[in-house]
Amino acid sequence: MRKIIHCDCDCFYAAVEMRDNPVLNDVPIAIGGSVEQRGVVATCNYPAREFGIHSAMPMAQALKRCPHLIVIRGDMAKYKAVARQVFAIYRDVTELIEPLSLDEAFLDVTNVTLCNGSATRMAEAIRQRVKSEIGITVSAGVAPNKFLAKIASDWRKPDGLFVITPNDIDSFVQQLPVKKIHGVGPRTAEKLAGLGIQTCADLRARSLTELVEQFGRFGHRLFELSHGRDERPVKTHRERKSISTEQTYSQDLPTLEACRQQLPDLLSDLEQRYARLDPAPAVRGLMVKVKFNDFTQTTVEHADPAPSLDQFESLLTIGWLRGERPVRLLGVGYRLAEEVTVQQLSLF
Repeated sequence: MRKIIHCDCDCFYAAVEMRDNPVLNDVPIAIGGSVEQRGVVATCNYPAREFGIHSAMPMAQALKRCPHLIVIRGDMAKYKAVARQVFAIYRDVTELIEPLSLDEAFLDVTNVTLCNGSATRMAEAIRQRVKSEIGITVSAGVAPNKFLAKIASDWRKPDGLFVITPNDIDSFVQQLPVKKIHGVGPRTAEKLAGLGIQTCADLRARSLTELVEQFGRFGHRLFELSHGRDERPVKTHRERKSISTEQTYSQDLPTLEACRQQLPDLLSDLEQRYARLDPAPAVRGLMVKVKFNDFTQTTVEHADPAPSLDQFESLLTIGWLRGERPVRLLGVGYRLAEEVTVQQLSLF
């Protein structure tokens, strides 16, 4: 039985700004791009969330909901420096750390002897050190696996700690809404609701065969998680599966031809990002993302190890024809090949 801690810094970018300028503590703030550049909210503090503001919301919409919202452009260099401080505290507890982002990570403390081996006490010690030494708060979840630990860290946000013991798993999971399961987005949730499935207890009432018939491979995942089972280990090395770049335009691109004219600059930026990978994995596919002026979006992909402008133009055409309306954002990217370990076999 593993002991997993999931640590998640509360409204990270906003928390750093409030730490550095306490005047911001009790007023709604959002970190993100400006309205003029059609920016979106990267994160916001809890006073802003009371107005229904959330990450990925267009900044213009956020300001309509809260006209006195303070918009801060953000400083990624500063946030990365703070993240390094936070992760240094994690490493004082264990080297088995799987970063999910700058502000979020899984820690495997199964064999750690600190705090008499108590994962709960380790999590609380981490939270106290981050608060006292760095000046921001961390919510933590403790559980026997990654699935439950991640859910637990969100259970008492902000600045909370929630523990799911092995004996608690069954009762906790049964009442868990299916929308809390990672991978269950709005469409899957709608399909589940159409089948009368609202909680993991409802999922348990369905057979594995039925769930696979309805949801394919994800049906097997739903079956396992509805019983609180998750055997994924904490991975200290996360393999990059893709690389991409995107651009939001201050004025909508009105036609397909106007979109095509943006491709060379996007592909130049993509190539520069790809060249910085060391080592650079092989390219196994191409992708183009198109977001229209009504905020609907589509992604088109094609498997090909030899990217070219013509191929990206073809994918862009397919994507644009799905909406045939002005475009506010374009993105391009590569799908990357997985690392393969080659071993010389013996002759006999």
